[in-house]
Parts: sequence; structure tokens; C-alpha cells
Amino acid sequence: MSLSPRERVLATFAHQVPDRVPIWCGLSAEFEAKARRELGVDDEGLRLRLHDDFRRIRAPYRLPEVPLPPGATCRTVFGIDRHGMGYGQPLSHPLATAASLADIHRYPWPSPDCVDVSGLRRDAKRWHGRYAILGGDWSPFWHDAIDLLGMETLCLHMLAAEELVDAVLQHLVDFYAESSRRIFEEAGDLIDIFFLGNDLGSQTGPLIGPALFERFLGPHLERLIDLGHRYGLKVQMHCCGGFAPLLPALVAAGLDAVHAIQPCCRGMDLADLKARFGRELVFNGGIDSHHVLIAGTPESVAGDTRAVLDIMMPGGGYVAGASHDTILEETPLANVLAMVDTIRDHGRYR
Repeated sequence: MSLSPRERVLATFAHQVPDRVPIWCGLSAEFEAKARRELGVDDEGLRLRLHDDFRRIRAPYRLPEVPLPPGATCRTVFGIDRHGMGYGQPLSHPLATAASLADIHRYPWPSPDCVDVSGLRRDAKRWHGRYAILGGDWSPFWHDAIDLLGMETLCLHMLAAEELVDAVLQHLVDFYAESSRRIFEEAGDLIDIFFLGNDLGSQTGPLIGPALFERFLGPHLERLIDLGHRYGLKVQMHCCGGFAPLLPALVAAGLDAVHAIQPCCRGMDLADLKARFGRELVFNGGIDSHHVLIAGTPESVAGDTRAVLDIMMPGGGYVAGASHDTILEETPLANVLAMVDTIRDHGRYR
């Protein structure tokens, strides 16, 4: 029996075997524009062509309009001016010189009143009951802490000024927890999955070891996961890189799913991950964006996609998609179509 996209995803998150593996298609704005142009479709038409089983709703921040300084291309909700492609890199680290808790508390932390939830129900009702709906604040508190303190200062403070790190993280997660609470109060009955993101890995391993993760980040992540669970939602975290040593802590925190598994990173062997954690975590991703989707051909993409499915789909608990959170513009559209069509056809359970 054929399931609806929502039924398919919810069965997968319950570690049941659906009719086929759900398909995830995160797209960069540049790729999305290219694909719409080449296929001659609108946004929803593109999602339908890609067999995407998910839809996402967002609550924007409504902040005072303040001119960006020279060189800045965007500003975060915590006042960090950034420059470069995409989200870019921070132009400064305003709390790098903070020497006391008073310095931390004096920072102009934003109010959750800037979170605009007014359009969420309207947006969610477009797809409710048919697709798995993602919602909640992205909540990248690890990245924000790096922006505010600088990576080197943050790491040094974890060893020599723990109270400053704790204070920064508390302010950050207080904001995100209240932001998502307001989102869930407004439209939690229409949302299926709380989707948040913190990149904890590099190509060669985690950016932070298990002990420091459990000391500083784990309790805050668990707080956000518990919030989603209180509203009856599954919780999926986007996390790039080789973060395998942190997986036991993520499981202990109650996380339901990890997104954008990158098999080319150290420690991220798909068969090993499936064997060790496949009964506790839903894995999302695994089809190499760099070496397969960008550099391959439709024929090689189809072959690699089948190989990933053969490893990851047995027993359920797998969502198939690219190993990067958003498919980049330089990715050939034909390769992406080959990936999703192969998942649709080869990813069927018998």
C-alpha cells in the first residue's frame, strides 16, 4: 500500500518500515532558481518533481532596520555582522574581550518578541496531513557562541573561564527555547518535526570532544530536545562533518534524527553507523554531495545511490538525501534528478 509522504516519514521516525525510503531535498537558493528555470516549474512544482516528502515553515525575525557597516553582507539576530558567500564569516567577536559575568550580561541580547509567528498556521495548513512539516527555530547556539567569542577564545574559556561560556550559552539558548516555544504554541499541532542545526564536526573529526560536549553543549541541546518532545514532536538536528564520537551523547540527549550524514568524513562509515546506532537514531543523508552529486554523472549517481540504499534502508530508520544540508548551485540538475528517481524506484520496501 502506498503511504502519503507524511505517513512515510512518521513511520520512518518510529523505526517502522514504510512503503519506501523518504526523500529529503534541501536546496540552496541558487540551485533552486536554476532548477525551476530549467524545468519550467514553480517552487511547489519543483518539490513535487524531486519527490520531496518534507515541507518547512519558518518564523522570521522582525528586527529594527539598522544599516550594515562597510563590508558586511548580513547580520545575525545576536548582532554579529558577517561577510562572504552564504552566511559568510563574522567581521568581529564582540565578547572576545569580556572578562566578567557582568560584561556578558551587559551585551544587548535580543528579545524573543522579534520572532514573528503570525504566518505559521497559514503556511502549515497548505501541507498539513500530506507532508511531514518541519518547524521551530534553527537554534545554532554553538555557532553563535563562536561568533560572539571567537573559536580560540571559546575553547580557551572552556578550560579556564567556564562561567563565561556558561553565561553566553545560557543567554543564547534562553532566546532559542522561547522562540521555539512561541512557534509551537502557535502551530505545534501542525508541525511534525522540530528541526534545528549545529555543525559539530570537521572533515577529520568533531570540533569538540565528548567530555567538553557533555559539559557545555549537551545540557542545552537536551533542553531544546525536551521542548520539542513536550509538544509531541520528533527532533532532528542538522550536523555536518565527522561527529561520530559524539553520537552516544546525542542519543543520551534524546535526539531522534541526525541530518546530512557525510560518508566522506572520518568516522562516518555508513555501515558502521547503521550497525551501531540504527535502532536509536534516524539517519538522514549519506549520498555524497561533493564526490558523487557534483562530480558524477547521472549513471554514476544512480549507482552510488543504490549502494547507499542497500546499506541504510534495511529495517527502516533512514531518510535518503544529499550529504550537505543544501544542494549547491554547481550541482548538475540531471544528477539530482537521477538521485531522487533512484531513491523512489530502488528505495521501495518489499
